[in-house]
Amino acid sequence: MAITDILSAKDIESALSSCQADDSFNYKSFFSTVGLSSKTPDQIKLVFGILDQDKSGFIEEEELQLFLKNFSSSARVLTAAETKAFLAAGDTDGDGKIGVEEFQSLVKA
Repeated sequence: MAITDILSAKDIESALSSCQADDSFNYKSFFSTVGLSSKTPDQIKLVFGILDQDKSGFIEEEELQLFLKNFSSSARVLTAAETKAFLAAGDTDGDGKIGVEEFQSLVKA
């Protein structure tokens, strides 16, 4: 399954263009612009599955750093500060990674 099966290519392009500069990524505005905030829990779970590159059931820090590249291979990697902030926002149980329920809560925040 491709991310464009769930989200429109136009919305992805718009969301990526809004965070091209280093340290400009804001997960709330990205999720809103890309259209993920308005998706169903099942659709959000499908996106989580795409983001979980190693299929561990979690999105770890390394996968978060490459978050934008899941939407476009030409997108930049997140900076260390952006990655840490993104992880801190999503990791509600403090285990150092984001599970599917945590991701769904983060998207709907």
